[in-house]
Amino acid sequence: MKHTRSVEDYLEAVLMIQQEKGSCRAIDIAQHLGFSKPSVSVALRNLEDDGSIARENDGTVQLTEKGLAVARGVLSRHRFLTGFFTAIGVPPEVAEEDACGMEHSVSEETFSALRDWLRRNHGEMQL
Repeated sequence: MKHTRSVEDYLEAVLMIQQEKGSCRAIDIAQHLGFSKPSVSVALRNLEDDGSIARENDGTVQLTEKGLAVARGVLSRHRFLTGFFTAIGVPPEVAEEDACGMEHSVSEETFSALRDWLRRNHGEMQL
């Protein structure tokens, strides 16, 4: 099932924040994405209704198995694309921005083919 860019951004943000801080709250997401706390609250309610996250009594946000699968996929594509772009000489800031846009638009088939082709033709690049 294809998720919207917004859903993928939120789930990726939760995962990144959890990896960085150990836990994630709505305010962390708002700061990470540059959105207002009310906007984040609405999005989190929708993600909770969708079964992608669970909110704990202490205010932390947890990814469900469903949400974690999406977040890991998006983050994996993001990191791979950022690494690839910087490896071919794109400035890090531009590589990061471009990867953020492409991680949502590239199909899983195209991404897998690109990753596999690079591995076959260039070995294990430092991506």
